[in-house]
Amino acid sequence: MTFEFFDVTVLRRELLSPSAVRIVFGGPDRLVSGGRDQRFKLFLPQPHQSAAVVPRGSDWYAEWRAADPSTRAVMRTYTVREQRDGEFDVEFAVHDTVAAGPASTWARHARPGDRAVVLCPTVADNGGVDFRPPPDTEWVLLTGDETAVPALAGILDWVGSSLPVRAWIEVHDPVDVRDLPRADSVEVTWLVGGGTVEAVRAAELPSGTPYAWLAGESGVVRGVRRHLVSERGIDKRRVMFTGYWRRGATEDDLLDS
Repeated sequence: MTFEFFDVTVLRRELLSPSAVRIVFGGPDRLVSGGRDQRFKLFLPQPHQSAAVVPRGSDWYAEWRAADPSTRAVMRTYTVREQRDGEFDVEFAVHDTVAAGPASTWARHARPGDRAVVLCPTVADNGGVDFRPPPDTEWVLLTGDETAVPALAGILDWVGSSLPVRAWIEVHDPVDVRDLPRADSVEVTWLVGGGTVEAVRAAELPSGTPYAWLAGESGVVRGVRRHLVSERGIDKRRVMFTGYWRRGATEDDLLDS
């Protein structure tokens, strides 16, 4: 099987910035991350539960959807930031207590020994990796926000110095700007308070054949993609785009829509 369910336990918790927390999970031994923007499903218990309630059969998704929302596990999609023997890192964008959703709240309070369930890849070449630049790519364009930073960091790790990269990352506060892995050929621009579409539109981009990877808030992603394809003339097949979230909607809202 390409993806399997595993029980995991929190080993450590590290505050990366006021809006980002790294949780180190123990296990599973059979997790095989493809790197880059490797995504997986994380299932968390409800506040009144000590363990996540997750159906694990072949029809698990339909069973999860049909279950009582007050008792079924909270399901969210995250990126494997880094993997080592017997453990892997997940970085959470956390918010203030007013705007915080269940996963953000869980990450803020997670402690060693807390349990969760994951649906993770067991082979490196799996459908959970989207960053796949074609062989003729001459440079890479990246955009994202706080929710996309783990994937962006994984991509920069993977690209290394093999290709020039231009990246724009939105954060809400200057204190959330972080050092990311970067070669001399990588240029990262941090945007405090927004403005990704405008920044990309105003940029002088490199010549040559590009590959673009866009993630974050759906409206911003659509705006950047529209500019690259319609105004810059980039082949839409060379633009990978993913809305990690939508303003005014939770992941549960998107699943039900």
